[in-house]
Amino acid sequence: MKAVGYQQSLPIDNNQALLDIEIAEPTLQADDILVAVYGLSVNPVDTKIRQRKQPAAGEFGVLGWDVAGVVIGVGDNVMDFKEGDEVWYAGAVDRAGANAQYHVVDARLVSRKPHSLNFAQAAAMPLTFLTAWELLFERLALTADTTGSLLITGAAGGVGSALIQLAKQLTKLTVIATASRPESQQWVRDLGADLVINHHQPLAPQLAQHGVTGVDYVASLTHTDQHFTSLAELIVPQGKLALIDDPSELLDIRLLKQKSISLHWEFMFTRSMFNTADAYVQGQILQQIAELTDAGILKTTLSEHLGPLTAANLRLAHSLLESHQVIGKLVLDGFNAPD
Repeated sequence: MKAVGYQQSLPIDNNQALLDIEIAEPTLQADDILVAVYGLSVNPVDTKIRQRKQPAAGEFGVLGWDVAGVVIGVGDNVMDFKEGDEVWYAGAVDRAGANAQYHVVDARLVSRKPHSLNFAQAAAMPLTFLTAWELLFERLALTADTTGSLLITGAAGGVGSALIQLAKQLTKLTVIATASRPESQQWVRDLGADLVINHHQPLAPQLAQHGVTGVDYVASLTHTDQHFTSLAELIVPQGKLALIDDPSELLDIRLLKQKSISLHWEFMFTRSMFNTADAYVQGQILQQIAELTDAGILKTTLSEHLGPLTAANLRLAHSLLESHQVIGKLVLDGFNAPD
């Protein structure tokens, strides 16, 4: 089958960093479904794995963990899906990715995609909305009745774009977003942020100008090590801090002690990587997100469509992500996308 993969961890401006290849079709296991990939999006995790994890000699690594497609086969144990179902999912980072013609995925991690979105629009959402949902409602334990304030740093990216929508639509929180450029600031306002500040400037003085002296919850999505001291000062006593990035420096969590601030990591692939007993919850979350999308409550975060899946187009997507200037999500058509 057709795919895009890599053999060496190379800078993205090297034409060999991602290659058009032919590989064997994946093997369907009893708990899996086989999906013809129609749409896919690209995430920072793709670039990190490409940079850090070199495949075994002579083998290709295939990336890509945001998929919308059509079921073309089901494993013996699968009862919830059948051939022809339109589905979406983020899958498992420790299995081969979906930058390919066909992909296998554990059926527990899948739901039917929103009827109201095409495949490209749908492919923009699974990984980031799962991350945002788990962060808000599992790590921070928020509910529909939660009040107070949520500060989202780096809010114009994929996860931030999902967090703003979920927090505004499904809680009673005031949402404060950080974004530095006029276009990214407008993006987060359009998604529903109540207040927008610039993360390239000191946070506390900007908030003080709006009468905000502290925040109850923080979702730190990028450069947590750079903001950690100021975030610890901003969070109110007994507040909560959640993060998803990979800080390049150690965090001094002693700064959280006197206020009894709790620290929460969110990694969307934990359930699949450790085959947790509740892995099926991700399929349930995606189904709820699909229903909310079809109801017009949530919307796709697709910001740029880069065309069909080719090595050149995927290199462009990785390059844009590595620039840290992307707003929303970058999407490509899969090999099976209709003309």
